[in-house]
Amino acid sequence: MSLIKSISGIRGTIGGQIGDNLTPVDIVNFVSAYAEWLRANQTSRKVVVGRDGRISGPVVQTIVNSTLQSCGFDVLDAGLSTTPSIELAVGRESAAGGIVVSASHNGKEWNALKFLNHHGEFISKSAGADILSLAASGSFNYCDVDALGKISNLPDTISAHIDDIFELPLVNVDNIREKSFKIAVDCINSTGAISVVPLLERLKCNVLVINQTVNGEFAHDPEPLEHNLEDLRRLVVEESCDLGIAVDPDVDRLAIVSDDGSFFGEEYTIVAIADYLLADTPGKTVSNLSSTRALKDITEKHGGTYVASAVGEVNVVSKMKEVGAVFGGEGNGGVIYPPLHYGRDALVGIALILSHLSKTNLSSSALRSKYPNYHISKKKVTLHDGLDPDVVIQRMNQEYIDQEKVDLDGLKLIFGKEWVHLRKSNTEPIIRVYAESTDESRAESLADRFVNEVQSLTTT
Repeated sequence: MSLIKSISGIRGTIGGQIGDNLTPVDIVNFVSAYAEWLRANQTSRKVVVGRDGRISGPVVQTIVNSTLQSCGFDVLDAGLSTTPSIELAVGRESAAGGIVVSASHNGKEWNALKFLNHHGEFISKSAGADILSLAASGSFNYCDVDALGKISNLPDTISAHIDDIFELPLVNVDNIREKSFKIAVDCINSTGAISVVPLLERLKCNVLVINQTVNGEFAHDPEPLEHNLEDLRRLVVEESCDLGIAVDPDVDRLAIVSDDGSFFGEEYTIVAIADYLLADTPGKTVSNLSSTRALKDITEKHGGTYVASAVGEVNVVSKMKEVGAVFGGEGNGGVIYPPLHYGRDALVGIALILSHLSKTNLSSSALRSKYPNYHISKKKVTLHDGLDPDVVIQRMNQEYIDQEKVDLDGLKLIFGKEWVHLRKSNTEPIIRVYAESTDESRAESLADRFVNEVQSLTTT
């Protein structure tokens, strides 16, 4: 069992011992620390709280709500919702912040507390460090009986989210409706069922749904990767669908299955959307260092500039704001579109993809064939006890002193259109080794080569 404390939130398995898992005591501790941080930084006393469809969600959210009340905050309880819907609700309600109860793509035994600032964005690195420090100190101020916060329901966060998407100039609602797309959706037994399906129905799509019951009993590994989506791929082919859509449990990641049953590729969600947006709004794009080079290629094709960020949504958002990017995201299917908000959002991603398809009149498989074909191999090296991953990566940097590289997050070595990214894990004693090439076997061999090189450095 596990409890992972990071600058962006707290993630852990349900049950077990205090301090080693996400127990009620740990939830109270970290929510109290977050409330202390809000009190010092915001005048509003409203906090939006919502959750995905996990089994433990109601229990965890009840503790979250009561703790915030005890700290004098009024809770706007959105209940079942999506991460991007809660993010938008924070700004709409002029709240001090928000908490999303969701462990994203992790299995049903996990849950998490995702902390948002008053913009409805993930808290910064410095804010996260402050909250962790407050949690470690245990120095909290709880309210007396007359100052306790109140709970009120905040309904319709998802429908308001969809309304906002429909107002975006580049979401062509009329064109999409005219196409009457036939779409299969894997809701992974979570809030995709109450967000993706209504979005598509409002767009007049013919929707076929699997894993629609919102019970947290995930029908398969909930991460929307190719090997987890066999049922969706089969349904797309058997029912002659225009495409298939898969999301993770909190609906901030989007993966697509093409009409021929092939996997569009989670890396290519942001590539296809960038192609659509940049044709109308040229400019800069951002993704993290471990995302496909295809985004750079497409950006430059449209006369724009691509910029890389460190891994992590908060880092992508920070870089997007710094350079004034018109679009960005993460290669795991995380779409970030600033005209709506600075957060990964599968719902706006769906609307933009369908706008792109309706404009081009291409099938989803034909659209995918337009883009440069890259393959990423993802491997890892386990470190011996006490071995500092930063030292290992620095030694690798010295081995390739004259190679083109980026070292803002680990070490990324660039070999023409191929690259290898070495970075330490924040949660495990490992070094991640990602490699990309235009050839799948070449990507595998490149990753294997650097796994062996890293392993040789760890044994000398």
